[in-house]
Amino acid sequence: MYRILTLNNISVKGLGRLPRESYEVASEISHPDAILLRSYKMHDMEIPDTVAAIGRAGAGVNNIPVDQMTQRGVPVFNAPGANANAVKELVLAGLMMASRNIPAAMKFAETIKGSDEEISKAVESGKKNFVGSELPSKTLGVIGLGAIGLRVANAALSLGMKVVGYDPLISVESAWQLSSGVEQAVSVDHLFSSCDAVSVHVPLLDATRGLVNKDRIKMMPKGGILVNLARGGICDDEAVLESLDNEHLHAYVIDFPTGALLAHPKVISFPHLGASTGEAEENCAVMVADSVRDYLEDGTVRNSVNFPEAFMPRNGGSRITIANANVPNMVGQISTILANANLNIADLLNKSRGEVAYTIIDLDGGIDEATLGAVRAINGVLTLRHLTQKG
Repeated sequence: MYRILTLNNISVKGLGRLPRESYEVASEISHPDAILLRSYKMHDMEIPDTVAAIGRAGAGVNNIPVDQMTQRGVPVFNAPGANANAVKELVLAGLMMASRNIPAAMKFAETIKGSDEEISKAVESGKKNFVGSELPSKTLGVIGLGAIGLRVANAALSLGMKVVGYDPLISVESAWQLSSGVEQAVSVDHLFSSCDAVSVHVPLLDATRGLVNKDRIKMMPKGGILVNLARGGICDDEAVLESLDNEHLHAYVIDFPTGALLAHPKVISFPHLGASTGEAEENCAVMVADSVRDYLEDGTVRNSVNFPEAFMPRNGGSRITIANANVPNMVGQISTILANANLNIADLLNKSRGEVAYTIIDLDGGIDEATLGAVRAINGVLTLRHLTQKG
């Protein structure tokens, strides 16, 4: 029986992927094998030694001590792309709201008082203050062409916009899905100088903090629109507010408001709504529940932010999985111990990612505790799991 601790409400559809006959799932549970969460901040939490995996039902993992888990040999899973359509829709909504001055127009309409005739006159007199522009007249720059960014780019193109994209690390999968009509920017500066609107879709890292800064905002044509539904900190808010005050930027659409941003009339603020749809929550929960289950039962690693992708069909009597420091001769030492115990390796897979290596080994028969202990004792081994044969 696997024990799963939930730190937030997880979609029932996702939890349904964990069979009741082999999984105990609860918000209060001792000695959990895995943790499932959404936005709960784990950095000050004492994470039990029994935890073998952590699953985040969403994309960002800033609320999880990933480095600490990596050092412990614990994979952290997320749900990349599961909320992509929800975020894409909100980006397009933000672009439309900014281009047509919808928030300001709505606030104006809410202030009109009087008879129907007086309201009609006020509407006709005031609407000239909210004249906007249509999206096909604009060029959209998309920074980051992962699961969300490529959908934003493709959708904007279908709406008649000219689209320029920038992502030096674009995956082969994303490249296949990206429309051929999306033009390539040779640099971030090139993108800003050629786009009327810019939408950012990158994680918040040291390299991306302040990516949208004062100098790059100045490169944009007058009347530009910025959209940031990725993470707060990617845009320099002070530089954005200064540009809005100078009327160089027309609007800023943000999903991570602050006091200063909320107070500005040209800022369109959402309360972190990017992935807040029932469909997205279900998709995220299903994806991460499947990833955690596959890891616990088979040692398979998919959609991990700190472990290499690793999948190998079962081929033997029992399976061991080893996470270790990515240093030379680890597989050799493990193989020697197994050979000395007269254990035959039926199949083996070894993958690495940064400082971590991960090995799946299927054996023809079982393995005793003494041999397992000898493998665990190898300098550099972080975790070893013994998975008995299914059925």
